[in-house]
Amino acid sequence: MKNMKTEQLELPEDELLQPSPEPERGTIIPLRLPTRHNPKLQKLIDIINQDQEVFALWECANINAVDRLGMSDHGPIHVRIVANIALRIHRLLVGSGVKPSVVQDHGMDQKDAEVVTVLAALTHDLGMSIHRIDHEQFSLFVAQDLIKKWLSQVYDLREATILRSEILHAIISHRSGGSPLTLEGGIVRVADALDMSKGRSRIPFEAGQINIHSLSAAAVDRVDITAGKVKPIHIAITMSNSAGIFQVDELLREKLKGSGLEPYLEVEAMIEGESEKKLVHLLRM
Repeated sequence: MKNMKTEQLELPEDELLQPSPEPERGTIIPLRLPTRHNPKLQKLIDIINQDQEVFALWECANINAVDRLGMSDHGPIHVRIVANIALRIHRLLVGSGVKPSVVQDHGMDQKDAEVVTVLAALTHDLGMSIHRIDHEQFSLFVAQDLIKKWLSQVYDLREATILRSEILHAIISHRSGGSPLTLEGGIVRVADALDMSKGRSRIPFEAGQINIHSLSAAAVDRVDITAGKVKPIHIAITMSNSAGIFQVDELLREKLKGSGLEPYLEVEAMIEGESEKKLVHLLRM
């Protein structure tokens, strides 16, 4: 296999939650996250950015999702957006006094909890490299050795084992009907659903895949995550067309239900402008 090319991606921090251009096949765009004050997380991101295996797996996941199934992005852009959304939610919750499960149950610290959240977000869809059906279960054994390899370079055996178990729990909990038992698992589950803006559906939509998933994602212009006034987190979803309600009512609601994050999130969806953007001019069946 030829060596992958490496390309640096420079984005302002507030743009890390938004879609970016799809990389050329075989190109590694290094992950960027706001790892301030967390040297363990930064070291792990540096390790992952040198791991060609995981970048190849993300590419394979997207070939199955986009090229073969006509679905929305499940590859390197999706996972970096989910990781940044998850880290944003994680820090807002901790800042409001909510204690992560790895801190509460294992006596580890807040930096370790961020590692669980981010690594689970980055690996939650690796099973798509095998198949869409049961991809959450496939993600467990595809991710297992990678997670073990990465953590062993930062943690001792006991700590690495605990963190790996917590990460794998968060991965399996993101499936439909999943019931996270940890705060970190709930965060990853909800963050996955919040990658809903139009960049997610760009490839299938532009290729002519007209369905409720591609149309509704194309209708969502932006997702903003800020500290809330009533609850710790405020989610503002800006749409150009009411088709985007499907993303909120069907997909986000489903992931939020049973996540454990229900008491902490308030969600507001609005259509921007005086008229709705026309997404489909003519549909023949």
